[in-house]
Amino acid sequence: MAEEKKLIGKVTHYFTDIGVAVIELEDTLKVGDEISVEGATTNFTQKIDSMQIEHKDVEEAKKGDSIGLKVTDRVREGDQVFKV
Repeated sequence: MAEEKKLIGKVTHYFTDIGVAVIELEDTLKVGDEISVEGATTNFTQKIDSMQIEHKDVEEAKKGDSIGLKVTDRVREGDQVFKV
């Protein structure tokens, strides 16, 4: 049986030099959640250790928030982010 995945946002920007993705959320995301980032050339999962809104650490972000997230691999604008 396939893992149940839920689309929670999409990548709107990626800072190559610091490995941080900006993700616009369509649902709630918390520190400790596991996400999957998928796109034409992107496919990896990672656990959320920390995230930021406006350069401030947050434990939880909600629909409509744009978060900064350190990612373990390169992502591209338009990649979709799922909660796994």
